[in-house]
Amino acid sequence: MDFESYKYRNEVEKELHAFLPGKLTAEWAERAVGKARWKQDETALTKAISEPVWNFLERGGKRWRPILMLVCCDAVGGNSKAALPFTVIPELIHNGTLIVDDIEDNSDLRRGKPVLHKLFGVDIAVNAGNAIYFLPYIAIRDSKLPAEAKSKAYDITSTQLLKCHLGQAIDIYWHSGKSEKIPTEEEYLQMCANKSGSLACMAAKLGAHIGGGSESQIEALGNFGETLGVVFQIQDDILNISENSSIGKELGDDIKEGKRTLMVIHTLNIASESDKARLLEILNTHTKDEKLLTEAIELIKKHNSIEYAKKTAARLVEAAWKNLDEILQPSDAKKELRALAELVLHKVV
Repeated sequence: MDFESYKYRNEVEKELHAFLPGKLTAEWAERAVGKARWKQDETALTKAISEPVWNFLERGGKRWRPILMLVCCDAVGGNSKAALPFTVIPELIHNGTLIVDDIEDNSDLRRGKPVLHKLFGVDIAVNAGNAIYFLPYIAIRDSKLPAEAKSKAYDITSTQLLKCHLGQAIDIYWHSGKSEKIPTEEEYLQMCANKSGSLACMAAKLGAHIGGGSESQIEALGNFGETLGVVFQIQDDILNISENSSIGKELGDDIKEGKRTLMVIHTLNIASESDKARLLEILNTHTKDEKLLTEAIELIKKHNSIEYAKKTAARLVEAAWKNLDEILQPSDAKKELRALAELVLHKVV
């Protein structure tokens, strides 16, 4: 099984289309933000929000975070159908972070096509990316959840979104060359937990919360989701320097951007002083020279850092599963959670 054939995927797509239609009308705007005092420009709203966002969404994406939400809802004894309207939350926010991330990294490609800001302009891309950070809150506001349950859903969403930005801040600071020290492995994992784990944590916690899970179940599933996000990031970093990958970005983009990945940190920790100095030199120049990018990748491979990253990812999954295994009753949904973990660990491409 892969993400594209997962049973909930079609339902998630339907929710996205219902929530953010291709054409944004005055009626849609009124439902979203209230009655206009004068007159909404429907064409402008469509061309500057819906069209660029759907250009991005229709490129693909695995939708594994909303799928995780639905499985977590089932795993605590809830009905995943009740959680379906909320699946737009982690998916739209995730895509918003990618749109903005591409601007921050001055990237060229995303999912095999030109990045959004090079198609629509930086101004539209920034605004559209930011808009889909906030639009999903409507799903909570307009839901039939009791007031107290809505409050918790807001809290889960806002806390994890803020955590995501903390992770991005750390990542930017590191790869910009402003930090003189080499991050520790623990600091890297926390950066990933913030940046990449937060939205999976959000999805898992919301699913468990909507499903009526206990506080201990919500926390355990949140930690499990966060771990999957970290592992996804590690695997994504591996694929970025793997010639046979098909992640829709250029080979070695992370090297070009100076990213301090787990593989880079491992290499810098065990390499000779000359290899360490050379790798740092290439990273800090943010070069696009293919020979230099290849040289950096070969330095990483020389010290078996790809294998180290794979083993670390597998270890993290096993530890997270052991904790979750103790708190969830046996069920088909529990088996699906384990299967999802294996997909993230082995089938990121």
